[in-house]
Amino acid sequence: MPPHGDDAQEAGLMRSMLFVPGDSPRKFEKASEGKADALIIDLEDSVVTEKKEEARGLTLTMLKGRPGRHQLYVRVNALDTGMTLADLAAVMPGRPDGIVLPKSQGGDDVRQVATWLEALEAAAGIAIGTTRIVCVATETASSIFGLGSYKNCSPRLAGLMWGAEDLSASLGATEKASGGVFHSPYRLARDLCLMAAAAAEVAPIDTVYTDIDNLTGLEQETRAARRDGFSAKALIHPKHVDVVNAAFAPTEAERTWAEKVIAAFASNPNSGTLRLDGQMIDKPHLRAAKKILGQP
Repeated sequence: MPPHGDDAQEAGLMRSMLFVPGDSPRKFEKASEGKADALIIDLEDSVVTEKKEEARGLTLTMLKGRPGRHQLYVRVNALDTGMTLADLAAVMPGRPDGIVLPKSQGGDDVRQVATWLEALEAAAGIAIGTTRIVCVATETASSIFGLGSYKNCSPRLAGLMWGAEDLSASLGATEKASGGVFHSPYRLARDLCLMAAAAAEVAPIDTVYTDIDNLTGLEQETRAARRDGFSAKALIHPKHVDVVNAAFAPTEAERTWAEKVIAAFASNPNSGTLRLDGQMIDKPHLRAAKKILGQP
């Protein structure tokens, strides 16, 4: 059986990544009581400019407190703000599991952050290379053209997240969606981000759902994301966590199928193609089965 609930957190799986304002220890404490697989302490959009410095100190305190088994990420400010390095220097002594880089333009941005992280890890006594990087990779029109550059850019890269809010401003759009369905520019960004993540062999992370009280819509969007290949979803409200975790959980039918596929290849280790329940299966089916069961 694949890990679920607290066991999923223990196994390091990521289905739900909940944003928490970097200047709100109260919200961080509340989020820590929930079952999000990762908390993203945010120094970017949720913190006004005048409070950035204070938020850095509060974020470091949150990181050092580590009240639960959640993975802890920090979203720093974008490279074009000139604040990224100061953010990193302030929070790295707290040993975050990873950094979320907003408005990333491509692999060169990852390499720049990775260079800084190497120095800051050394200074903090952290094993070199252990801090992961997740990029929000579709927030500007120009970023779409950099999606193919993430492959092999850095072993630190752990995920690509697509985002619609800032992209809307970059495009000058008046509306992102209607009837709960994204318009075509955003579907394009979503799909290209998914493909870029698959090509780079990192986690594809679905964007936040902003209709806070519409849990049915959230479930539908999350199931569609899982169906298409996303492995996690970013969240902005604690009450979304359980819905998203459940939507990413494999069904009993999927578990049964996956177990049968893995067992078939285990019994025939030298075969590349097998017949199972009247269907031909091959190594891509085996990889899919392992993904369903949370196996490497």
